[in-house]
Amino acid sequence: MSIRLVATDLDGTLMRSNGEFSVEDIGTLCRLGKLGVVRVIATGRSPYSTSRVLSPDFPIDYLVFSSGAGILKWDTKALVHTNEMPAALVQTIISWLCFHGIDFMVHNPIPLNHYFQYFTAGNSNPDFERRLNLYKEFATPLIQGVPYPNPASQVVAILPNDEGMFNSLRSGVEGVKIIRATSPIDGSSIWMEIFPETVSKASGIRWICQNLEGVTPDQIVVVGNDYNDSDMLQLTAHSFVVENAPELLKKSYTVVPSNDSSGFSYAINKVLGM
Repeated sequence: MSIRLVATDLDGTLMRSNGEFSVEDIGTLCRLGKLGVVRVIATGRSPYSTSRVLSPDFPIDYLVFSSGAGILKWDTKALVHTNEMPAALVQTIISWLCFHGIDFMVHNPIPLNHYFQYFTAGNSNPDFERRLNLYKEFATPLIQGVPYPNPASQVVAILPNDEGMFNSLRSGVEGVKIIRATSPIDGSSIWMEIFPETVSKASGIRWICQNLEGVTPDQIVVVGNDYNDSDMLQLTAHSFVVENAPELLKKSYTVVPSNDSSGFSYAINKVLGM
């Protein structure tokens, strides 16, 4: 089988629960590189956040970051593709979220998208508070009462684990892409990630395939673990989810061992017989 590109999620898929990587998975990535297979990590993390868990020489070729808002060539750390929302659209999103009393963060354009302005409605939201504390050196309160002046890479609204609330809110703004992710902080809260309409992990992978590597969908393997991986899992028939994925995803895709049991390597071995 001619596989030319492998894409994997990071948190909860390639990375173990303790924040480390198995020797087996690192070995698999290195062998893929020797075979000339393009290696992609597709993550919701920003480049700054990713750099906290991946070494500069980590064995991949591209980083699709912020759920597809940007693409980094890993060896040179050069940005090859970015997306952003215009200020007027950002203001529409801000007004909508404030009206509904939702806590959120507005992230600066790439490459400084680890900086953000935040709004809190004053309700108890431990996950929001923990994320704010985690990145407090990059956070400033949102100035209310004046139009938002700049473009943004994304808006992240942090909700309780309430699917009904998420589904109700997601229909409130047109012209954007809304991606659901499970909080990597508490493992329960819903992160409603709002992007330009064309952004997703799948769109980032497609951009690499079409513009840089000449790869077709039948030549791709994808491994994921969460709802924000759904688009890229739909790219190809060679899609896998790890055992620790939500039940809804496990009903739709081939299940491999968990992120703590080198499920990534299991998936690659299943397809390539490595």
